[in-house]
Amino acid sequence: MLHSWDLSTGVDGPGTRFVVFLDGCPLRCLYCHNPDTRHMRDGRRTSADEIVAEAAKCTGFIHASGGGATVSGGEPLLQPVLTGELLHRFKHQLGLHTALDTSGYLGARATDALLADTDLVLLDIKSWDRALYRHLTQRELAPTLDFARRLADLGKETWVRFVLVPGLTDAPGNVEGVAAFAASLGNVTRVDVLPFHKLGTEKWRALGLEFTLADTPVPTRDQTAAARAVFAAYGLHVV
Repeated sequence: MLHSWDLSTGVDGPGTRFVVFLDGCPLRCLYCHNPDTRHMRDGRRTSADEIVAEAAKCTGFIHASGGGATVSGGEPLLQPVLTGELLHRFKHQLGLHTALDTSGYLGARATDALLADTDLVLLDIKSWDRALYRHLTQRELAPTLDFARRLADLGKETWVRFVLVPGLTDAPGNVEGVAAFAASLGNVTRVDVLPFHKLGTEKWRALGLEFTLADTPVPTRDQTAAARAVFAAYGLHVV
């Protein structure tokens, strides 16, 4: 079940990327900017053949930029068979650098073969505080940490993503907890500290859902810089 595909630069892996957004996600993040990808039933039925054919139209441009293809969502590991086939064909049929964008919550569904066809994992670690993670997502943190450790054991290159939300995720101990864990893994080559934004507000409204963070301020430049400095202090490359 497909939500959409797009071309992006810089945020979904290196270079220009063909990004596939699959429908369905087990998390219910308070700051989700794509709440319209929550349910598989809302997507469009598709096939790997169709998606790969679309990506093939862009390979010249993608190769020239040093880019690749990223499977995202929603949560792509909710559809692990399709995700695995896409990564395999992007890599071996089209010769593209591959990336998997995931919360890690369903990391146990990622087979060794799927990860072998993944050059880079974009891993969202939304909080170090377990109670806060549960509040943010309605799910538990442990599966994400287990998946992160598995990636480290495999030596799989990983970029960690951390969304900075004032009054929620920005507590110094929370930021430092994520930073210390990321640094301990040994395979994290980049950390993206992503300032909270409200670009998905209209989607929440259109779906008849309450966006409970509507009155939460976006972080200032100083707040974002302070969070990035914590990660940098642990020797991590921060963007």
